This record gives sequence, C-alpha cells and structure tokens, in this order.
Amino acid sequence: MDLSEPDLAARLTITEQVARAAGDLALEYFASRSSLEIETKRALTDMVSVADREVERLIQARLQSAFPGDAFLGEEYGLSEGVTGLTWVVDPIDGTAPFLNGLPGWCVSIGLMDATGPLLGVIYAPVLGEVYAGARGMGTTLDGKPVTVTDRFDLSTGLLGTGANDRASPDRMGRLYADLAENGIAHVRYGSGALMLAFVAAGRLVGYCEPRMALWDCLAGYALIEAAGGRVGEIGAEAMRGRQYGVIASAPRDFEALAALTDFAAADWDRAPDA
Repeated sequence: MDLSEPDLAARLTITEQVARAAGDLALEYFASRSSLEIETKRALTDMVSVADREVERLIQARLQSAFPGDAFLGEEYGLSEGVTGLTWVVDPIDGTAPFLNGLPGWCVSIGLMDATGPLLGVIYAPVLGEVYAGARGMGTTLDGKPVTVTDRFDLSTGLLGTGANDRASPDRMGRLYADLAENGIAHVRYGSGALMLAFVAAGRLVGYCEPRMALWDCLAGYALIEAAGGRVGEIGAEAMRGRQYGVIASAPRDFEALAALTDFAAADWDRAPDA
C-alpha cells in the first residue's frame, strides 16, 4: 500500500494517540510495580510482567481497529499477518528492567514499516513526559517541536549511546568498550535502546550502537532518526521472525566510522550457545 502524505500524517496522529494511551496504562502499572508478578525469558535480566502484556494488548486492539488490514508484530505476542503490506512493530515497554526497578528510562515504542523499511515511529517516555514522533519525508518532533540529529557534536565531542544483551559475546563487548576508550569516544547507557535511539533523533546523542537487537526494539527509533536526517543500519535477515541483529544509527557524518568500529556483522559477536 502506497500512502499519501495526508494518509501518513493521519496515521502518525493516531499512532501518537495510541502511544499516549498505552503509556498512561503503563504508568498505572509503574505506580504499583512492587506488586507485579515478574517472569523471566531467556535470562534473569530479560524480564516480563503483566504490564508488558496488557499494554501490548491495548496497542494491538486500537491499531487493528483503526487499520484492520495491517500486520502487527509485538514483542509479547508475535506476528499477526495482514494484507496491506504494512506492518506495525511494537515494544509495549522497552526497558522492562528499569520499569520494574522504578527508573525513568523506559518507553512505549510503536513503529510502522512497509516493503522499503521504516515508515513512521512514535516513542513515548511517560515518566519523562516526552513524545517523539516522525515519519518518512515529514521530519521528527519532540513534544510537537521539530528536532534533527546533531550537527554540533560528533563521535569525538559528543555522547554515543550503547546497549548489550545476553545474545552478544561478553568478550567481544568488552573489546568494543576498550576500542571506544582508545578512540576517546564517550558513551552512555540509559536502560532502553528504543529511547536512546529517540535521543539520537533529537540530537541528544551522536549515535547509538547495540550488537544484537530485535526489530521491535529499534524500528520506531529507526523511523525517527531517518526522518530527522540521520542514517541507520540495515534491518537484519529474518527480523520479522524475531531474529536479532546489529543496530547502529547516527548523524550522517559519523555513520561510516561507527559502522567500521562496531563491525556487528562479524561472527564473533554472537554468544556461544553454552556461554
């Protein structure tokens, strides 16, 4: 399905409304987080609660009501096929660990993609009270005000966001941090990869890199960054099936240097099965 600019703008408006509703529900759970039952997925730090599931249900119900022919991919419930060629990609609460520990670094992440890649994205950080919204050819806003990737700082003068999970080799991650230190690149982690990608779009970080991420973690952020004038890495093979891949994004002038420094396509980034 080819969307006109008015159609895309209308979808962006509805997506922001859905993200705000989802964030409000998540905030209710956040206020009572001490009573939430917590489960783990692959690792002890990969957690999920009823909040993640109920927020995803709300997002899916509202988006499928508004756009019944679209596909939907969510972190908690997987893929529901569609017929329009458009797919919503959702992480209901990116940064579940910060969420459960009472920290502000979590967000609702809703992206839309077509056959060529990221189309629109909305990331809502309820505790911070910030909404990032953007779409292909339409620019990106933070709380309604236009933002762009930074043209003031670069890798040598700004802050690079980094992330990692149990899919990446610990030894290889340690080497990356050593390489960053050797090159004088200051870096920071803030709990949610999706939110740090939004920070790139808003010019707060010069870039972001994480060796293995799922599509629902980065699709909305990729849309925001491209709409804000930045560059992003390719979406990995079998991403729709949940396969993780290396994610990089930055202002254009730093992209090639960041790609060479990280080299996320290298096989040594994958953690050994018995590690």
